[in-house]
Amino acid sequence: MVRADSEFAGLSLPVGPFLRPSLRTLLAAIAATGLALGHIAAPSAQEDPVPAVEDVPAGELEQTTQSVEGDLENLRGEIDLSEDRIETIRSEIEALDGDATQLGAELIAAGQRVDLADEDIRLIEERLEALFASEQSVRARLDGHDRSISNLLASLQRISAQPPPAIIVDPSDALGSARAAMLLGAVLPQLQERAETVTESLNELVALKQTALAESERLNANLTTLNEERLRIATIIEARNQGVEWLNDDLLREEAEAQALADRATSLEQLIAGLEGRIAAMTAADEATRAANSGQNVPTLDPETLRLAFADTARTEPAVPIEAARGYLSAPVAGATLTTYGAADGYGGQSKGIAISTANGATVSAPADGWVVHSGPFLNYGQIVILNAGQNYLVVLAGLDSVAVEPGAFVQMGTPIGTMGDAPNLEAGAGASGPALYIELREGGIPIDPEGWWTAQSQQQESGTS
Repeated sequence: MVRADSEFAGLSLPVGPFLRPSLRTLLAAIAATGLALGHIAAPSAQEDPVPAVEDVPAGELEQTTQSVEGDLENLRGEIDLSEDRIETIRSEIEALDGDATQLGAELIAAGQRVDLADEDIRLIEERLEALFASEQSVRARLDGHDRSISNLLASLQRISAQPPPAIIVDPSDALGSARAAMLLGAVLPQLQERAETVTESLNELVALKQTALAESERLNANLTTLNEERLRIATIIEARNQGVEWLNDDLLREEAEAQALADRATSLEQLIAGLEGRIAAMTAADEATRAANSGQNVPTLDPETLRLAFADTARTEPAVPIEAARGYLSAPVAGATLTTYGAADGYGGQSKGIAISTANGATVSAPADGWVVHSGPFLNYGQIVILNAGQNYLVVLAGLDSVAVEPGAFVQMGTPIGTMGDAPNLEAGAGASGPALYIELREGGIPIDPEGWWTAQSQQQESGTS
């Protein structure tokens, strides 16, 4: 801790420039020691989210960029495959649509075959009905001949049981024999005719049954054909509809996956652009720091480079030389400016800094990156904090009621370092009637005008016009 001696009282602290190695030199040194740098793997399109640019540590920017570029290249390959699958599915859908005419012709032909089968079945059913009627007629005729045939057969049976006597034996029976012979002669032709009629009817009945059986088999075959055609028609219709539906579902899924891949590719491209921007910003900041440390002119850094450089929340040294951050520094507290640099301080002298009135208990933040040289009470200034911002620049903040940082600590711009009280700060100037923060900026131990070092918004807050 720096002592509050006479030299310190004049705030002419002999603090030399803080030299620091460049980012590339630091990374090379780490690599030379064999220490593996951490690596944030680029997430896959299906699982891990794309990290924010600000979440990647500064020491891992180049390695992460290379990894993300590899993931993007793989993702583009997946996108190409997805586009090929989409084109194939669309071709299949177009093929189905193109086959609609052919399918329609097949359906019409199948319908015609069904109509022919229906007509054939109708004719067969009519013929079967006629055959059944003929069979019934033949059976009726056969039933009519049953009685007469039975009587003739009974007579023949009796004759065979009592045959007429031979004439040579008994001439008195000659008349009976003649009558029997005459009866047989009359009956036998009739019997023969009826037998032939019955035989013909029986043959006709057999033929009718055979024809009916053949027609019945043909009917069953036609019914089977009809059912097969109907099933074929239904199968064609269902297959086409189902095929189109499946292909449309596949197309929707593939297009959704392709969109997800494209979105992720866009996110990776944005991440790569952001990482490259951070690398460029840190390279520019590193070059500016080397120039400042070697006493050369500090190059001007654009606001985006400054924003990216200060976005590294893991930094343990100033993001950029304070001279390069001129106009980008944040005011340590909001309030109206009571005393400007070089104005009469009300005690017969000139102010070496500026005084800002604050609210009771207001939080005071570090206006720049730097190392805490001193924190604590000093003379009549109350609690003060002195920051070494590098390159021989000091920032003095006086009039605090309490401090929250220790000497030797590195604080980033915007970090709370203490709070204001509620009592007037007489050291801030004769116009201070309430708590006021005194701010002094020194280069090489000489106070300089802090005007123009704060951002436009901070200047508005200080002037009380915000």
